[in-house]
Amino acid sequence: MTTAAAPAVEHTDRGPLTTDELAARIARDIPASSYVNLGIGQPTRIAEHLPRDAGVVLHTENGMLGMGPAATGDEVDPDLTNAGKVPVTELPGAAYFHHADSFAMMRGGHLDVCVLGAFQVSQHGDLANWHTGDPDAIPAVGGAMDLAVGARQVLVMMKLFTRDGAPKLVPACTYPLTGPGCVHRAYTDCGIFAVGPDGVRVLETYGSSVAALRERLDVELKD
Repeated sequence: MTTAAAPAVEHTDRGPLTTDELAARIARDIPASSYVNLGIGQPTRIAEHLPRDAGVVLHTENGMLGMGPAATGDEVDPDLTNAGKVPVTELPGAAYFHHADSFAMMRGGHLDVCVLGAFQVSQHGDLANWHTGDPDAIPAVGGAMDLAVGARQVLVMMKLFTRDGAPKLVPACTYPLTGPGCVHRAYTDCGIFAVGPDGVRVLETYGSSVAALRERLDVELKD
């Protein structure tokens, strides 16, 4: 006997999530004692919201386990940065290793969760986050392709719409793919979505109802 999915939770009494609110919301869904990679850019903010007693171990592809929150003031050490070159702190038990070993961890299925930014996510979980395809755009592959295929669970943190209002959750990606069918959830300022072979299911909305999002998105939303 199958259990029906819970209906979407609509937070229509407020506006969309801010970046820090979204980072905190994702942090709540990261399992305790898991090994996690936070992608360059906005996902790094999640480190600021992880409870110290949760036992989450952060990994960076430039060769570190046990990364703490961003460093400030006297904590800054120019030799201690994350993959985005942002100064970070280290937690007790932190370890350092060769770049090649770090990528072996990523490709070998040793990470429980990774959180990546995205230009587009398709309704079936395809990810496009390294190139817009524009002739003058600068591609930025980094370790995203390795994380997309190597992490046990791939989460995306992004705005739901571009500055021009175009949806970033789409029927099919029009930008070059990072990985096919790899995304499990898309966390956005306007809502949280489970994606995969069965399409898109709305888990939560912020600042909009499911009905309002249906009018703006070209994908079928299940709630």
